[in-house]
Amino acid sequence: MSDLIWFVAHTRPRCEKKLVEHCEREGLFSTLPCYTAVHKYRGKVVRFRKPLFPGYVFLKIESELRDKAYKSDYVANLLDVPDQKLFIYQLDQILRALDTGMEFKVVPSIEKGSRVRIKSGPLQGMEGWVEDRFGMNLVMLRLDFIGQAAAVELDVEILELI
Repeated sequence: MSDLIWFVAHTRPRCEKKLVEHCEREGLFSTLPCYTAVHKYRGKVVRFRKPLFPGYVFLKIESELRDKAYKSDYVANLLDVPDQKLFIYQLDQILRALDTGMEFKVVPSIEKGSRVRIKSGPLQGMEGWVEDRFGMNLVMLRLDFIGQAAAVELDVEILELI
């Protein structure tokens, strides 16, 4: 009997929780780090548990049981974890941070030089390039007009990668 090792299951769209339920039924160990998202609808506050890494579930299984995970039809691909020690350390750090109850926000990995589209606000729909990034939330975006450029500072949350 081989040792349990970590795999990363890339799931089909919005199937993370379904895969976790499948794993529970099949006796497979899975981890789905989630955070609480708060939305306001017509004066009501609603809380949702959302995956911190949409599209991914972490499985700790015997290598021979990979097929059992695939049989769920929720798995698009099962990725090997080349550095098990590093993965365990990083996953532990994430789970410990989530256990604190602090508020988490998922932000895209938008780096200097990335091409982005503005999702909301007065510049909605415009596209540009990230010139610089200031901390976690603020980016300077370059928008090119008729061969000229104008820069504007925006919150990273209203940007999406193109």
